[in-house]
Amino acid sequence: MLWLEIIGALVGLVYLWLEYRASVWLWAANIVMPIIYVFIYYESGFYADMGINIYYLVASLYGWIMWRRGQSDGKELPIAHTPRRKIAPMSALFVVLMVGIWLILTNFTDSTVPVGDAFTTALSVVALYMLAQKYVEQWLVWLVVDVVCAALYLYKGLYPTALLYLLYSILAWFGYLRWLKMMKTDERASITT
Repeated sequence: MLWLEIIGALVGLVYLWLEYRASVWLWAANIVMPIIYVFIYYESGFYADMGINIYYLVASLYGWIMWRRGQSDGKELPIAHTPRRKIAPMSALFVVLMVGIWLILTNFTDSTVPVGDAFTTALSVVALYMLAQKYVEQWLVWLVVDVVCAALYLYKGLYPTALLYLLYSILAWFGYLRWLKMMKTDERASITT
């Protein structure tokens, strides 16, 4: 299983590099990576993380479509701030998902980390939605997910994956700063055209 985990981590690095660059090809990497991690998480008892990777497969198709045809004029979806009106519904979704996933993990699995697994899974659903919408703050949500995941994976002995998530957490901050800069550049370009 270690070789599969290393391959998954490498695909994860490619994914992160593509996300950092705001490349639509991140969605292709986000189709391959979940397939690998479904097996890893099943073997490690991270059942909610396994389930979220199935969601990632489906959501990646949605994200690809949104980024390619996100606007009525056919142009690629621009990077934007999260609209305030979306914060309450996304927060409510997070809470409902976390409680639901926690109850499932506690009552129907042998998960040794049901709260942490439920937390990161529910927050990842919200973060991936934000990524599909190209909201710049998605990086901050991923930062929280990545730090908590790194701690959980260290606890469970998934060292290459823990290292990957530590790297993700560092790069999430730089991704946030880069996307802010790209967003401002795009806004200036749209004003002058």
